[in-house]
Amino acid sequence: MGKRIYIIEDSPELIDLLTEALSHEGFDVFSQDTGRQAVAKIKEAKPDLILLDVMLPGLDGHAIAGQLSADDATKSIPIIVLTALGQAKSMFDKFPQVRGFNLKPFTTEELLTSIKTALQV
Repeated sequence: MGKRIYIIEDSPELIDLLTEALSHEGFDVFSQDTGRQAVAKIKEAKPDLILLDVMLPGLDGHAIAGQLSADDATKSIPIIVLTALGQAKSMFDKFPQVRGFNLKPFTTEELLTSIKTALQV
């Protein structure tokens, strides 16, 4: 069984693209398109890594990262932030589990490098 990656992203097209690319690389991929239920779903799925969009309906990526970092069950799960907002990077500096920051648009190779670095594989 491959490493489990949980994608929280509101673009169905990007979810499909990431799911296909990551599955091809041997990862088990799960996704959520809103922030509302993300934290509860992450606790259920127990992923090895989270790909987190910043701008999400319901609850934004910054709030999700805050909730995950405050919970002993989720605070050690590495997060890679995916966003078109370059200035958002500094918002995530206080969260030690944020191990990567990929600006949209990014290539599959760039994302895979970030994932392998975050997972230390």
